[in-house]
Amino acid sequence: MRQFVPFILLWLLTACDPFHTQFDDVEKAHAYRARELTPVATSTDPLKIVTWNIKYGGARILFFWECGGSVGNMTKAEVVHNLEGLADKIRELEPDILLLQEADVQSKRSAYVDQVQYLLDHTHLNYGVYASAWKADFIPSDGIGRMDSGNAILSRWPLSNSERIALPLIGNYSFIEKYFYLKRNILKTEVLHPSRTFAVVNVHTEAFAEDSTKLDHLARFAQVLAEVSAAGMPFVAGGDLNSIPKYSPQRADFPDDNCGDARFEGDDYSGEETWLDPLYTQFHSAIPLADFEADPEAYFSFVGSDGSLPWNRCLDYLFSNHPWVTGSGYVHQIATTPSLDPLMLSDHAPVVASWEVPQ
Repeated sequence: MRQFVPFILLWLLTACDPFHTQFDDVEKAHAYRARELTPVATSTDPLKIVTWNIKYGGARILFFWECGGSVGNMTKAEVVHNLEGLADKIRELEPDILLLQEADVQSKRSAYVDQVQYLLDHTHLNYGVYASAWKADFIPSDGIGRMDSGNAILSRWPLSNSERIALPLIGNYSFIEKYFYLKRNILKTEVLHPSRTFAVVNVHTEAFAEDSTKLDHLARFAQVLAEVSAAGMPFVAGGDLNSIPKYSPQRADFPDDNCGDARFEGDDYSGEETWLDPLYTQFHSAIPLADFEADPEAYFSFVGSDGSLPWNRCLDYLFSNHPWVTGSGYVHQIATTPSLDPLMLSDHAPVVASWEVPQ
């Protein structure tokens, strides 16, 4: 009988979606609202835009899929403690628009805490939208269990026309792995700002593909931005692109390169030097490429998944079809106080820039 189990499972997965892991190509994003709304000043220009991968509230915990890690699931006390730190840092930065990656909403690993709702309820931000990137009622592997993690956009102002746009699936995994693996996406919304409606686009591209999946994700992201721009809509966009800029001083052999599982080792970016070029050439970068070339380490935003410190490469970006406030873009690497040290809050640092709403 045992030999028939894989065939039965395969039949179940092809016949239906028993663990609810599948998505339409384009579907409505999930809307959020803070429990209590914070009044917004009449004049807010220029806006402060922030993108931040918050590592599902995991802070400096090393999980079993990270080099040297062993933790599978956090306690609720750990999650709330880490979210308190994230909320404190968000309030300190005071973003008007916040792009989040790796936010958990109903996941066993983060004690089923809805992190999007928590951050709205404990910061000055009022509205949010969310799109799942890794969702399953139950993942029968490594004690993962229920999972719902993805991208979010938080805003002072109401959001409208919010969409989850599916990205291509990773190509070099088996059918079963693909069924339970991440379904990455582009999250797009419109901010109903008092002076003019503008779009916000958030993405978290593939990290571990050994084929063209990451390049396909970057191309689709650029295509969506071009479509928004062609429609006459100003936008701010960004996220964790899992790619390094040209002129990066190191492209391989990072500290997290030797984990024993090739699927989750640090990426070798050799040969990917031009993959971000379409974004830099078509749009305005919050951190110009010339600035990165002049001082790369100032713009490193990732710390490595083996616990090694400090920041060792740039993976996070902000773009727009309108100019950013000159000189305003930076990576928030440095702690203002020990309790607000971004190095202790996530494996990514916030990327921050100022942007004026076009009139």
